[in-house]
Amino acid sequence: MISRPVRVPARRGLRPTLRLRLTLLNGVLLLGAGALLMLVAWLVVSAALHPADELAAGTVVRLADGRQMDVRAWQEALLAAAQTELTAKGLVAVVAISIVGVIGAYAVVGRALRPLHHVTATARRLGGETLDQRIRYTGADDEVAELADTFDAMLDRLGAAFTAQHRFVANASHELRTPLAVMRTEIDVTLSDPGADTAELRRMATVVRDASERANALVDALLMLARSEGRTGLRREPVDLGTGVVGALSAMDHEVRRTKLSVSTELRPAPVIGDPSLLDRLAGNLIENAVRYNHLGGRIWVESRHDGEYARLMVGNTGFTVDQVDVSGLFEPFRRGGRERTGARGSGLGLSIVKAVCTAHGGTVGAVALPGGGMEVTIALPLASEQ
Repeated sequence: MISRPVRVPARRGLRPTLRLRLTLLNGVLLLGAGALLMLVAWLVVSAALHPADELAAGTVVRLADGRQMDVRAWQEALLAAAQTELTAKGLVAVVAISIVGVIGAYAVVGRALRPLHHVTATARRLGGETLDQRIRYTGADDEVAELADTFDAMLDRLGAAFTAQHRFVANASHELRTPLAVMRTEIDVTLSDPGADTAELRRMATVVRDASERANALVDALLMLARSEGRTGLRREPVDLGTGVVGALSAMDHEVRRTKLSVSTELRPAPVIGDPSLLDRLAGNLIENAVRYNHLGGRIWVESRHDGEYARLMVGNTGFTVDQVDVSGLFEPFRRGGRERTGARGSGLGLSIVKAVCTAHGGTVGAVALPGGGMEVTIALPLASEQ
């Protein structure tokens, strides 16, 4: 059996911190620059102190103390003294500047790395219940600010994904109780009847099948809602909002004819960049709602267009009267506007998915209750050329 190599984490106590390494690097650079300056000064002084070269050999100079000295010897002594003094004072100056520079660099680097410590501390505090933590860096617009903003954006995405996951679990556990309870009740009643005939068994099987189909549709809707709210795995492709309308109307054609609805469409170009499956579901949910929450012989009208900045999709229908104050609540999960006039059943997630898909694509959704009954929903997404 071949064992896999195990990565042993480095011991932090044996490794200098980034702050210390940057400070030491700054100190080394200061010492190197100081030594280079001393060398240049030493060479300049050596080249400048040669006044005796212009005098004849054997010339004697009288010093201040009365002594006489050959000009060449005097020049060598003067040069040696200047070089010695320059070296001594230069070393003191370089060491002093290096010490001050190292202390200053340690303080400056510490201040510059403070946001990184904040990032580390925030990451350590993160958990399923603390995803609201943010860095919110307010310093200079530099690489550290970019790192902090990127980290905050990552936390936003994680928070949205966790929220969607928690909501999916809560909604699924709550809403699946009804179809599961129906199936269990039907099965228990049938099993408790020793005289159940074929007709009774067929009736039980039909009820269980309908309940399972409803549960399956509910799970699909919940998954679509969670995917939209979590904004995970979204594709970015050119899509026209009118394309989804055509497919949705085709899928609902039987229901439209059964309820004798009249449909009018005015589909103009409305190009956007987004996830084709989610945008198709958006259009499908709007059309399904317009059909299901309508009355016999009612009307549906659909329009798609763009205004140079946004691509818009508007779907309106006749139907029961809705108060405008209640319209915003219709976009919450499992909220219905009232009795379904055409007898169709829904999951109560249609408009919630529409809102989540719009938000995931940087758009908005609005609805207006019509005075004579029914509602008009308008979707606005950034135009493809504007993204």
